[in-house]
Amino acid sequence: MALVVGTNCGFVATAPTADPQGTGDYIIDFTSYAFKDVAPVGAMRVSEIGWWCNNACNAADSDVGIYSHNAGSDKPGTRLGLATFPKGTTAGWKKAAVNIAVTAETIYWMGAQCDEIYQNAYVDQYSILDYRSHKSIMTSALPFTWTQDFPLLHRVIAIYAVWKSTPAVNMKVNIADVWKDVESMKINIGDVWKDVVEVKINIGDTWKTVF
Repeated sequence: MALVVGTNCGFVATAPTADPQGTGDYIIDFTSYAFKDVAPVGAMRVSEIGWWCNNACNAADSDVGIYSHNAGSDKPGTRLGLATFPKGTTAGWKKAAVNIAVTAETIYWMGAQCDEIYQNAYVDQYSILDYRSHKSIMTSALPFTWTQDFPLLHRVIAIYAVWKSTPAVNMKVNIADVWKDVESMKINIGDVWKDVVEVKINIGDTWKTVF
């Protein structure tokens, strides 16, 4: 299969598992890429971001993240969230869990970067009319703001972001000395478990939102 926006690149409901088999690839080590897409109706957060490494190569750290949209220059704006993880040495999808709030029907850029290695790492790309990506070279990390820039017109990059229709979480619980995100809270009413959609706490006679 080829790269298909909504299936194995861009905003997706389910993380892809198969080789996207793009028609070409770009060197990604010591380089950052960002791919532009619109958050689907109902999207409230991104829970995972990944990119396709097309070849076995040396181990290195990788960054993934989400950017706002710079409408004036049609390129990534400010980085809204980031995850850093070891990509390993095999080909395949390189991914990390995140918890980044997004707004439905809004333009975002999903980014991926790989640290410099002896053997080049490659990410798949594909030509689709009217889509747009950007490249930033010689980057040892995914930039906070996108400055140095090379536009890639009519190109999609094998980067995906899994979207969820539940709000981003800012509540954690400690389990065996590891802090874990509380992705949902439920309450039992009449022997039926119901999702808690919002939690507030009163501080100084003012109600503040927990999530």
